[in-house]
Amino acid sequence: MALLKADVLIIGGGATGTGLARDLSLRGIQCVLVEKDDINAGASGRNHGLLHSGARYVSSDQEAAKECREEGELIKKLAPHCVDNTGGLFVAVEGDNENYAADFPQLCDECGIPATSLDIRDAREMEPELSEKTIAACMVEDASIDPFMLSLENMAHAQNLGSTYIRHMKVAGFKISGNRIQSVNLRNTLNRKETTVEADQVVNAAGVWSGEIAALADIKIDMVYSKGTLLITQNRITQRVVNRLRKASDADILVPGGTVSIIGTTSTHIDNPDDIYPTVREVDYIIEEGGAMLPVLRKTRYIRAYSGVRPLVRLKASGDDRDVSRGYTLIDHTENGLENFITITGGKLTTYRLMAEKTADTVCRHLGVSAPCKTRTEPFPRSEHGKWTEPGFAPREWMRKNDPTDILLCECEMVSESAVDDIIASLAHQKKRPDLCSIGLRSRVGKGPCQGTFCSLRIAAHMYDQGYLEADQGTPSLREFLRKRWRGQRPLLWDTHLVQAELQEAMHCGFLGLELESSEKGG
Repeated sequence: MALLKADVLIIGGGATGTGLARDLSLRGIQCVLVEKDDINAGASGRNHGLLHSGARYVSSDQEAAKECREEGELIKKLAPHCVDNTGGLFVAVEGDNENYAADFPQLCDECGIPATSLDIRDAREMEPELSEKTIAACMVEDASIDPFMLSLENMAHAQNLGSTYIRHMKVAGFKISGNRIQSVNLRNTLNRKETTVEADQVVNAAGVWSGEIAALADIKIDMVYSKGTLLITQNRITQRVVNRLRKASDADILVPGGTVSIIGTTSTHIDNPDDIYPTVREVDYIIEEGGAMLPVLRKTRYIRAYSGVRPLVRLKASGDDRDVSRGYTLIDHTENGLENFITITGGKLTTYRLMAEKTADTVCRHLGVSAPCKTRTEPFPRSEHGKWTEPGFAPREWMRKNDPTDILLCECEMVSESAVDDIIASLAHQKKRPDLCSIGLRSRVGKGPCQGTFCSLRIAAHMYDQGYLEADQGTPSLREFLRKRWRGQRPLLWDTHLVQAELQEAMHCGFLGLELESSEKGG
């Protein structure tokens, strides 16, 4: 059994975990971050990609609204390459609460959030797809953010400062002696090999799985699992983020992301965060409800649906998941008898840096470290690890090189052989064997209209040619990649998408005999 030692062990490779690794590393503290899957496997990789201005929460949670405003401004300043500073609109349509719409600018002002009321004609000139039944519009400073680039950049900076990232490593148990965790037993989810980590402090940043991690130490956290489903359009619908001007509800945010837009979300209570998938009923509901704000959504083509689970903590009785605070929860488990165990969960993508800072402050207090937080002022050094997730980056690089031998492997997103080789080299730097899923997380591969139908085969063939895959290794890699793509396509099987799905089935199952596991829910 391998043994690792670190100042701090961080459990969870989402935005908060990677942000914490960067924060602590900048303070001179060496970390090991472990993730049971790969980067952003939970809520950090299954959201709108909305960088909140805070305006959505001005009536329900003014503290959260102010935090979003402050943190959004910091991220725009310190990590501009991760942000598309689109601006945003809040719009009300006929039937919406006119009093709420009238009070909205004043509520924003009370939270220090810039908001400007617009004439309806001006709003529709800015965004022509807005409904003709729009009755109020207000301009705010929303933006969109690439959550994968953000987490990859956080972790790359932490690694450059001496910290370690290990994926596919699940916590199997704690060895506790007295009031301390002496060691943490980890099990590799691919080969079942075990590793032991001895750390002075252990931080539970596992998102919706935080309750399960805490339970290994006989500590109960009352987690609430709220599933949200979102849809991706084939084309970009608006230039700006568009919010419904009403109290937070379902299908009331459209976020542009590169060449596509994302519409959602929903809020459904579930019991098991590992058993989630979008349903046809949710898809129909989102399209119909979103269409009241932007009628084009009722006739556009969607290329994917996906679901995520919000890691909420119930601090008081509540009958509705939307009533559970969207703020973060930081727990020092000294009160539970463990002086070197901390949990950070909840919150929003926009406030991840603040969550990491407050957690790092607690860790440093335990370690006796007085180094201040630097993430408020230290810009992100742009790394090689996250660049390929940016929409449009791969085709720009391909055209700039103008190399006729650099064949496109993913035509939808124009990802070439050299781009795939670069991503594989990045994975090799982390001493990790490449596979299609890890390449997809770090690039735009499989995210275009064909959803991996053609590029999956081309990339697998290229990996065989280059010696990255051997013997029968390609089959499970292809199967897992396509299974994850299929989960998001199944609820959208009508019209053009149904024809494409039949082509994919003919190619991968009929021609290649690559049978997918149809017994699994969602694909």
